[in-house]
Parts: sequence; structure tokens; C-alpha cells
Amino acid sequence: MPDSMSGGGPIGDRQINSINLRGRVAIVTGGSAGIGLAVAKRFLASGAQVAIWGRNAERLKSAEAILADSSRIHTSVVDVIDEAAIQGGIESVIARFGRLDILVNNAGILGPRHPVWEYPAKAWREVLEINLTGAFLCSKAAAPHMRRQKYGRVVNIGSASGKDGNPYVSAYSAAKAGLIALTKALAKETATDGVLVNCVTPSASETEIFGELTDLRRSELLSRVPMKRFVDVGEIAALVAWLSSEECSFSTGATFDITGGRTTF
Repeated sequence: MPDSMSGGGPIGDRQINSINLRGRVAIVTGGSAGIGLAVAKRFLASGAQVAIWGRNAERLKSAEAILADSSRIHTSVVDVIDEAAIQGGIESVIARFGRLDILVNNAGILGPRHPVWEYPAKAWREVLEINLTGAFLCSKAAAPHMRRQKYGRVVNIGSASGKDGNPYVSAYSAAKAGLIALTKALAKETATDGVLVNCVTPSASETEIFGELTDLRRSELLSRVPMKRFVDVGEIAALVAWLSSEECSFSTGATFDITGGRTTF
């Protein structure tokens, strides 16, 4: 189905295919940078109205300037572990755009790198709170609106780490594994409501969550990827956009890898 991108354009040396999200309203958590910003950009290009949530007001302003489409963008400072802030954020989106169709649970942190026996319990709890409990709370608040209108799409941004486990980031790996299970549970609960719930599990991309990669760390990460490169955030955004569309009509509770062959199960 054609949309405002008619004919498409390049992401690097790749062509963008048209995905129709016209008339749809989306929330993207952690939308001020990295994967979240790429998803917001792709949604706008596909005709959607987009609310981006984040914890830092200045970064949200910068993201809004980059996206440069104020008529279809709404930004809110929302901490995804604050239920009152989430509810207020959703009410603000509905007041601005009239409905809520898509939720992308992208907000997350990597946390510190330690072996399990040295991992600080406080950091463990913080990583699980933001990466997993945050997705639960946002989904909990959004689902009733989607169920009432008999239409919705929830896309959780997981990680290959949630499938094969990464050493020294046990909290992150555990949180992302939990996110896969949450995806499956919620999908079964909403399967007859017109609300589809899926998870995207990328391998490493060069976003801020990974910080400045040392040559050794870069080599370690690339050694796990048969295609021998990092995934581009635009590639992830394309997959998320399709999962958020009406064209995705019979996939729910699924985990979609985008890992260059790293994970095959």
C-alpha cells in the first residue's frame, strides 16, 4: 500500500519500502535517540502521528528538532517505571491525537558490566525495572484503550541477549528474556481483541546504549554475527513499522530476530 514515501528512498545503500501507517497514533518509549528515534522517524515517514517519551527534556527537544514535523509529533517527559506518569502521558496523547494504536516499548538501559557474583543488586533491580517492568507498565496502561477500539499493535524491543545470554550483562540478558515471555503472555490475552503483540530481537547496533566500543569489544560482538557487521537502526525501524501496520495481521506472540544470523531459534 503506498504512503507518503511513494517510491521510497535510501537507508544507506538500501531502498525504503512503503509501509502505510496513515491515521495511526503511536507511542515510542525511549524515543529521543538510537533505535527509538529511528522508529519515530520511520513512523512519521509512513504517515503516523507519533508521541515520543523519554526521561530527559533536553534530549526530547533535540529529537523533536531532528524529526521536524511538529504537527504530527508529541513529546512527553515520562519515566516508564512511574505508573502515574505513564497514565498521564497516554491521556495527553489521546487528548492531542484522539486515539492510541501503537505502542513501541523501547526504553532500556544496558547497566554495568560485572560477573554475576560481583553484580550490584541495586543495579540489577534498576535494569530489570526499566527494561522489563517499564514495558509491563506501559502495556498495562495502553492495552485497555486498544482493546476498546478492537485494534492495536504492541512491539517490544528485545535483544539477542535475551535468547542466548551475554556474559557480564546478566541483568540486561535476564530482562530481555523476560520481555520475550511478557510478549507471548500478553499476545495470548489479546489474541481475539484485534491487538497484536510481538518482539524484535536485534543483535548489537552502534547506539548510545553500548557507549564507546573498544576495538576488543567490537571484535567480540562482530565475531558472533555471521554477516560480520552491526545492524543498522533503520533496518530495525523497518521491521518495527511492518509489525505496527495493518498488513501484519496474523503474527502475534512472536519473536522476530534481526541479528545477521547470530540467533537462529
